Amino acid sequence: MDLAELSERLVPFCREHLGDPAATVSNVETMPGHAGFSFGFTATANGESSSYVLRVPPPNVRRVGTADVIRQARVVHALRDTDVPVVDVIWSSEDERWFGSPYFIVNKLQGDVLRSDWGWDMPAEEMRPVAFQAMRALASLHLLDWREYVPDDGPPLELEPDVTRWDRFYERSGDMDLVALAPDVREKLLERLPEEPRIGMFHGDFQWSNVFYSFDGKLQAVIDWELWGVGATLNDLGWVITFADAEAWKHGLRHALPPPDDLIAEYVDTYGSDPGDIAWYRALAAYKFGIISGFNLYLHRTGKRPDPSWEDTALSAPFLMRRALEVLDGG
Repeated sequence: MDLAELSERLVPFCREHLGDPAATVSNVETMPGHAGFSFGFTATANGESSSYVLRVPPPNVRRVGTADVIRQARVVHALRDTDVPVVDVIWSSEDERWFGSPYFIVNKLQGDVLRSDWGWDMPAEEMRPVAFQAMRALASLHLLDWREYVPDDGPPLELEPDVTRWDRFYERSGDMDLVALAPDVREKLLERLPEEPRIGMFHGDFQWSNVFYSFDGKLQAVIDWELWGVGATLNDLGWVITFADAEAWKHGLRHALPPPDDLIAEYVDTYGSDPGDIAWYRALAAYKFGIISGFNLYLHRTGKRPDPSWEDTALSAPFLMRRALEVLDGG
């Protein structure tokens, strides 16, 4: 829906839910980073103004997986009294009369994600404690007993399918030369499948654009829970470390994040015990993103999903694959 229509829908919603028949709505905007399906707005009711973010699923899709906004709201609500900082879910419902779809609404935070000009311009000595907060939050998430917090979810996802499910995307790379090492990485990953992975709640896309800080550097919330699930928790650690590993990228890194070993040490210190074969999950993450880059390059070049940024990003695919092999070999 466009912003004018959304504004018209928000007014009666806010008047009913805030208990003020004269409530008004302003500053309706599309939020960045959500493909146009998150909207910010300000509601003024009973003499006070508050800012919120509305999340709705994409139109004309099955409301499962990443389009199941109620499932996202459920996990955020479940985590509200834990050591994992999350936003407050103010309203959520499957009632479609307000916005034509299920929805949830949270308080709008003041600050920014770490993967932004604000974060990337941060000096190394300031970045270190900021990044460590994210590692502690991630370990805290992984320590939770999923049966207590999300008992209706599970069973845990298995590891072998998490390697093999990328085969069809590899075969549709926009440039097969960029992913030439992928079969070697795949073989080594399958040879070394962790036998007893630590199982728990995982975020699914834990990276520096999904940790939200106040401008004084305090972690306010882990955001964007579309891909959360129950399974091998170290998938999250491997993913975020890959985006902090300069050797995995053609152009290195433009930010001053602590080196991977320091980030891992902070995670392990909070976790309190040996979490398992971290190197395997780092390699899996590099393998995944290398294939994702090649596939998105294919979508761009065929005009199915034009995005010229993948022309540059995909150049890192061979570096990611090479780094995966190095990490598996102890590098």
